[in-house]
Amino acid sequence: MDTIIGLADQYEVADYWLGVEAEDGRQSIRLLVRTDIIQTVLDQLQTLLGSSENSHIIVQATEVVLPKPVEKEKDKQEGEVRKKTMYREEIYNAIAKETKLDSHYLTLVVLSTLVAAIGLVENNIAVIIGAMVIAPLLGPNLAFALATALGDHELAGRSLLSIIVGLLIAIGLSFLLGLVWPMALNSPELISRTSVGLDSVALALASGAAAVMSLTSGVSSVLVGVMVAVALLPPAATVGLMLAVGHLDLAQGAALLLAVNIVSVNLAAKLVFLFKGVRPRTWLEQKKAKQSMWLYVTLWLLTLSLLVWFILTG
Repeated sequence: MDTIIGLADQYEVADYWLGVEAEDGRQSIRLLVRTDIIQTVLDQLQTLLGSSENSHIIVQATEVVLPKPVEKEKDKQEGEVRKKTMYREEIYNAIAKETKLDSHYLTLVVLSTLVAAIGLVENNIAVIIGAMVIAPLLGPNLAFALATALGDHELAGRSLLSIIVGLLIAIGLSFLLGLVWPMALNSPELISRTSVGLDSVALALASGAAAVMSLTSGVSSVLVGVMVAVALLPPAATVGLMLAVGHLDLAQGAALLLAVNIVSVNLAAKLVFLFKGVRPRTWLEQKKAKQSMWLYVTLWLLTLSLLVWFILTG
């Protein structure tokens, strides 16, 4: 407890309170921590209490503090930069839940695929946007980027499995839909998903970066725009529909657009996580995660370069 109090004094937390010691010797302490040092204090507390089996760290959001704590000028300047930045564990909890390969995720993939396919065939932009906003595939892609940033192989495996299963369902379902429901696949919205240019690469990169920036800053409403800008399901549905009617060249174009979106989102997300300093807590974990991060960044860069080569020579 003395060490925790010393930690509170060292980082100049706004205030702290000691609880009454219980019969089992345990005691609670509450720290009122400024948003710009939450991650640092959390890391220090986890290091201090990591070997204790009966200790818990509970993080609770504080909406208002009255009277308002007096801030030093230096604290004000640093707080303006980092006051809206989420801490690592908060980002992890927000993204990791999107990787669950359960009935909810599978149902969303099926429904959004049906909505996207019908909207594409009927050339209905409003319906297509509805499918984009559902966006069940965006979460696992962002989770995969976070997993490589933290060196979390378990999260990476779950994310990758969710991505693969989701894509297989989307392409397979749209393929079956194209077989059993004869339709004229000539709508402008559908045809537009069969071609890809350098502008598509730039859009996907910017959207992937915006997605992570919105998550790390806590402004989740921005994600709606990202979902629409870099939708993964419409090109996946287009691949299945074109394969069903035997238009292999158009299916190849849609597959190229889908690949560009996936690679660009992951690459941009990884770079933003790197820029925002999202990394593991301990030195050894940071070393492993750094190696993993640069390996995946290199692989995504090489893959994107190959896709761009296909675009320019296609």
